[in-house]
Amino acid sequence: QVQLVETGGGLVQAGASLRLSCAASGGTFSRYAMAWFRQVPGKEREFVSAISWSGGSTFYGDSVKGRFTISRDNAKNTVYLQMNNLKPEDTAVYFCAAGLLVRLSENEYDYWGQGTQVTVSS
Repeated sequence: QVQLVETGGGLVQAGASLRLSCAASGGTFSRYAMAWFRQVPGKEREFVSAISWSGGSTFYGDSVKGRFTISRDNAKNTVYLQMNNLKPEDTAVYFCAAGLLVRLSENEYDYWGQGTQVTVSS
């Protein structure tokens, strides 16, 4: 059983940067592909980014390409999401997830964190 804890959310102005972290415990972190999703109340969860177990492959949603960067440190059991040039439409609860295969669908991920709020003011 893998436990995931996200940190790093907060309130920022448009154009600012934030780095989210997701610390994993209870499993072999390097076995898992990791992903970030986000959700706004009343809307479906949206794929943000994913990274393979080795870090060699990364994927991004169209709305964040060129602004967000996913990375991982298997020695620290942590995955990161560097978010630059934030926009008000990036406001959401951000969740990290772990799964055996790197996919874009939330249904492919077995373990989820509790989420961290990111709010971007205009």
